[in-house]
This record gives sequence, C-alpha cells and structure tokens, in this order.
Amino acid sequence: MSGDFFRTAEPTELRASHADRDRVVDVLSAAAADGRLTAEELDGRVEAALSARTMGELAVLTADLPTVLGGDPVEAKEVVRIEQEGASTRRDGDWVVPRRMEIQSAWGEVTLDFTRAVIVCDTLHLDLDIRGGALKLVTRPGIVVDTDSLVTHYATTKTRHTGGADVPVVLRVEITGEISFGKVVVRQPSRRVFGRKA
Repeated sequence: MSGDFFRTAEPTELRASHADRDRVVDVLSAAAADGRLTAEELDGRVEAALSARTMGELAVLTADLPTVLGGDPVEAKEVVRIEQEGASTRRDGDWVVPRRMEIQSAWGEVTLDFTRAVIVCDTLHLDLDIRGGALKLVTRPGIVVDTDSLVTHYATTKTRHTGGADVPVVLRVEITGEISFGKVVVRQPSRRVFGRKA
C-alpha cells in the first residue's frame, strides 16, 4: 500500500459528512429564495451537494454566494435579546438571523428586515413581551411567519402572503409571547427597495 495513502489530507480533500451536505443545501436554498440562484441552478447544485464526497466539492457550490464568509459557514447566535422603552430598534442589511430572539418593548417599535438577512437555521423562535408598540417584519419569499401561539390584548396582527409555491421555505418564524395595545405587521419590502421606478 502506498505511503501517500497516509499523508495528511488538504482541507478540501477531507470527506464530507451528512451534516456538511445539509448545511450547504440550506445555504443554496436561502440563495434561491433571495433570487441569487434560478430554480434550475438550485436543482443542479442541490443534486451535486447531496452526492459530494469531499469538502472541496461542497465549497465550489457556494463559492459565489454571500452566505459563506471567508470559506466558513456563518454561525447563528442561540439567543438575541432586545429590551427597550420608548425607543426604536431595527435589524436590517446582512445581519445573521439567530435561533431565538426575546423582545421586551414598551411604547416603541422593533423592525426586523429579512430582505438581505443571512439565514443559516430553519427556524427563528420569536418571544414577545410588547406593550404599546409595534413589531414589524419585512420578509421575502421563502419565509413563513406563524402567529398562532401569540397572545394579544387589544392588539392586531396584519400578515400579507409572502408566498410563491415554487419557492422552498428557508425560514419559519414562530412568534409566541404577548402583545398589548400594539400591533404585529408582516409584509414584503416595497418595490422601491429593488430599484423599480414607477
């Protein structure tokens, strides 16, 4: 048996695990939902990811996508807490969506804009304690918002369909907790965000 068999493998030659393949598929799905890949490109890359044998084969599939920084998968925080009173907080741009957010707000507004957000996990648990304020979610195709477990007291929820049956679900936002004398608004970005002129 050749001694080369026992040499130290380059990082790109390391064998890929099922978890490695799944992470790449998640990145590809998010890129497709963001309009960075066509349906045909997504199908081809997912097929290649599921049959990839090495880390190098996987790296090629996401090399032109912004959700992989410096060649390493972006890590999502377990919990992000927002506490405010009479103030406004906004998350937008290329922010990384955590696994859980706990929002405590009184007489203020919290806006979570997912238009360009980096999504690396399939579910965001959003726990609310809001009094006299608003939570606004700006979504994109592939993001599903569930408010069934949210308790409301003199509050309203407005959700616009963000569909596209042909778009895979890349993030499920599950909203729980309570909101009093306020509102939850879920909408897509205005067309102006994409530079369209009337």
